Amino acid sequence: MRVLVVEDARALAEVVAEGLRDQGMAVDVAHDGLDAAAKLDVHAYDVVVLDRDLPGIHGDTLCRMITERDGRAMVLMLTAAGSPGDRVSGLTLGADDYLGKPFHFPELVLRIRALARRRPAARSRTLSAAGIELDPTHRTAVRDGRRLDLSVKEFAVLEALLAASPAFLSAEDLLEQVWDEHADPFTNTVAVTISRLRRKLGDPGVITTTPGVGYRIAGPPAL
Repeated sequence: MRVLVVEDARALAEVVAEGLRDQGMAVDVAHDGLDAAAKLDVHAYDVVVLDRDLPGIHGDTLCRMITERDGRAMVLMLTAAGSPGDRVSGLTLGADDYLGKPFHFPELVLRIRALARRRPAARSRTLSAAGIELDPTHRTAVRDGRRLDLSVKEFAVLEALLAASPAFLSAEDLLEQVWDEHADPFTNTVAVTISRLRRKLGDPGVITTTPGVGYRIAGPPAL
């Protein structure tokens, strides 16, 4: 899952971003509306965590811009303006959810995951293929009944591959979906993560590689 955090309070933005990364999300940060608009033109986000009172482009305007896009991201307004009237006006602008500050971080995580599941093209709650079952909500993965002990990035890569199965994902696709905008496109981190994931999945191998094409989970998705 890829998330854009748009928050002009830099300390809060970094705390939220790091916390979400610890939950396995790829997170980019923008500190004003202009930077956020530029990132939205480049990357496909599942959820935008949007502060309302932003410099550059106001959060209300940015929210309208997002909701007018095809295949748009879901919008969670995160703002100190938390009265019932503020919530109504925020939702009227097209926001999909509204959370006032201060907030409890676990609630923020749950709301972001819930919004991602509500996207029109959102993946199913449980992903299955080749004897693997992965539950993004509960952060669990098993193969043939055996619980898999995966790192945050290993879990996220497996989730992306299962969601795409039986199609291929290139290393660039995985960098876009699992890592953030600071990932080095020339790094071997994808190959290293895939190698660790293969070892943890065990035999017989289920992640196939086609040079010049990418990676995929072998075998058709479970019905």
